[in-house]
Amino acid sequence: MQRRTWGAVACAVAALWATGAQAQANYPNQPITLLVPYAAGGTTDVLARALANSMGKLLKQSVIVENRPGAGGSMGVVEMLKTKPDGYKLTLTPVGIFRQPYLQKTPYDPIRDVTYIASFATYDFILGVSATAPHKTLKDLVDYAKKNPGAIDYGTPGKYSGNQVAMVLLGKAVGTEFVHVPFKGDAENVNALLAGHIKSSVSTNSIMTFIESGKVRPLAIASEQRSPAFPNLPTFKEQGYDVVVPSPLGVGGPKGLPQPIVEKLDAAVKAALQDPDFQRVVKNYGIRTDYRDAKTYTEFARTTFSGEKALVQSMGLND
Repeated sequence: MQRRTWGAVACAVAALWATGAQAQANYPNQPITLLVPYAAGGTTDVLARALANSMGKLLKQSVIVENRPGAGGSMGVVEMLKTKPDGYKLTLTPVGIFRQPYLQKTPYDPIRDVTYIASFATYDFILGVSATAPHKTLKDLVDYAKKNPGAIDYGTPGKYSGNQVAMVLLGKAVGTEFVHVPFKGDAENVNALLAGHIKSSVSTNSIMTFIESGKVRPLAIASEQRSPAFPNLPTFKEQGYDVVVPSPLGVGGPKGLPQPIVEKLDAAVKAALQDPDFQRVVKNYGIRTDYRDAKTYTEFARTTFSGEKALVQSMGLND
């Protein structure tokens, strides 16, 4: 009797394994959802929709974008906690997800609860003011802020974002404080600047069109080197301020995502970067591609999560 029972169990396990293997081999056979943890209309949203469209071509299934703004860009990762590891719900994984656990209690562990699939782009953080503002250079803005503590505010697409990190680093470098005004996304942030509700803004590449139209005056970019999209815009470092904020953006899934599915999605991300439609969006927004495969991106996640603790403590973001 016992032997027959174990035999039945073994058969059941084998049947389940075969079913799972077949599902992985046939993946995907239905639409995939890609969560974007920011509001619609910003750089991340536009880039995600272009990526989804291009990935869908290779996967031969629709990749549908859903916006989940809030919680410092971590709402997509939170959603992964209750998502089946079948590859049909994914999320963008901004660097902020590694910072958030050191700032407040979070329901997720960015290493334990996420399968990292690939990175595909990197943000540029650009400090700008209205074209009518009196500050012509970054030094002008800094000098004014030092003489008038609390007088210069700046908008970002969210609290604890890389945008905020850039200005906290600048404030510490020059010995003054800039007042943070968080919005739900880049679109609200830039609109507030143009309407005169804030004196400065740290935005990603969505600000490019406003710079080109002459409505926004860029003062600095928080990258290690000048961006090809903004060749005449000096970095913070060039102007004497040690402010560099790297911020790769990638795609992740729930923990336990089977390796065959990870490999298919990784290949789709890589192929998407070569799609002319995706390249057109990248060029229009001045975005830099930054591909890391699943293995390399997972290593990046571990290293970054470890390093964010010291960054948060040194900057006093969790005070």
